[in-house]
Amino acid sequence: MIPLAGSDLKFPVRRIFCIGRNYSDHVREMGFDPKREEPFFFTKPADALVNDGATIDFPLGSANVHHEVELVAAIGRQGSNIPVERAQDHIFGYAVGNDLTRRDLQIAARDRGRPWDISKAFDQSAHVAPLVPVKGGAHLKKARIKLAVNGETRQDSDIAEMVWSVPELVAHLSRFQVLMPGDIVYTGTPAGVGPLKPSDTLEASIEGLPSLTIHIAHGGG
Repeated sequence: MIPLAGSDLKFPVRRIFCIGRNYSDHVREMGFDPKREEPFFFTKPADALVNDGATIDFPLGSANVHHEVELVAAIGRQGSNIPVERAQDHIFGYAVGNDLTRRDLQIAARDRGRPWDISKAFDQSAHVAPLVPVKGGAHLKKARIKLAVNGETRQDSDIAEMVWSVPELVAHLSRFQVLMPGDIVYTGTPAGVGPLKPSDTLEASIEGLPSLTIHIAHGGG
């Protein structure tokens, strides 16, 4: 469940979809060609969700866990094969998110041609701030996106730098999945991803949305 900003209501989460490599600068820092290829998605379990202000354990089984600040789009209306020009009609609202990644396990899986699940779909790996419902068709198209660890800025970009826009992502995903109310989409991260350690505090923000703060427990889990 994601709290709605300024309300006692909550948004029940059904599924979590995430896109990989959706900012050119991040594609380059990961060692890939930033040409505009067809978007690809992975998923996280709904119970990986962690709300703003939480303290989490350091993830098990990894020595290199990275932060990835992202814009999260929440689906509020069912649809499949959605045209790009109608995709925003299916978006309920937006939030700041952070996708935790076990980078060492991701690279090992990638190099062996194996699925990414162990590096992405783990406990407490999908962080999200309060959700802001869309009002009067005011969808986010340009906004500064930032993440700091212990007060030091690590990521600083603009959502306008996405390779694929949010409507394009929703439309594309709906070709393969019937999108339903309660689905949420993490829309990719800009450059500056980096390692976290026990006792770190990360603060993520997107202009116009409530910020996200997550603490990592001292000594891990």
